[in-house]
Amino acid sequence: MVGFGRYYELDVDCRGEPDETTGYLLNIKVIDEAVRTYAIPMIEEVCRDRPHSDPSATLFPLITALSPHLPGLRQLRLHLSPTWSIAMQTDTQDTVILRQQFEFAASHRLHAPQLTDDENRAFFGKCNNPAGHGHNYRFEPSVRVPVDRSGKGPVLTAAALEEIVDARVIQWLDHRHLNTDVPEFDPDRGGVIPSVEHIARLCFERLRGSLDGTPGVELLSVRVWETDRTSCEYPAR
Repeated sequence: MVGFGRYYELDVDCRGEPDETTGYLLNIKVIDEAVRTYAIPMIEEVCRDRPHSDPSATLFPLITALSPHLPGLRQLRLHLSPTWSIAMQTDTQDTVILRQQFEFAASHRLHAPQLTDDENRAFFGKCNNPAGHGHNYRFEPSVRVPVDRSGKGPVLTAAALEEIVDARVIQWLDHRHLNTDVPEFDPDRGGVIPSVEHIARLCFERLRGSLDGTPGVELLSVRVWETDRTSCEYPAR
């Protein structure tokens, strides 16, 4: 790379039974050679000649080019930025899966009204601190959308997804004390404990109504990271 360049990542997902002799499903060198020979030149061509085209239109020819050389190819996922990606599965080439990561900051306290104070402290530890504690959460919805064949552009753009998530999730949770500021997590109003599991489920439920109203669009799941090592996906897949 010289000067300002582009940086993308391509995930290649292959599935099958390992070879009985070598223990390999595929030699990683085979995957590397196929991607460098067939996929990267196609991506370079799009960047050079059609930089404003819909990325989903590139995934189908990428799969077509790689499939003869990669037995068991199941999915390609193209990361267009550190937070935005688009994926296509080989058995459903009329749709793609969009994923975008967002962030929000919030505090919460893990406390079960059904338990005594001593039981809560023993079970939740420092997370039971009466004043609460904070997290910088990451949130990623996975959305299935139909592939556009008309050239009009995708049914759901990154900008449209960002607007919906901001209205339904970020403004709802960002810079809030979940137990007191968000009724769904307030035990005095019948709310649930603001665990990462419950946060993921409620985020999914709030988003689903807004996204499923678009023809052909389906919210598959959401994943919420409480820390870099702790996350929950709902529904589990």
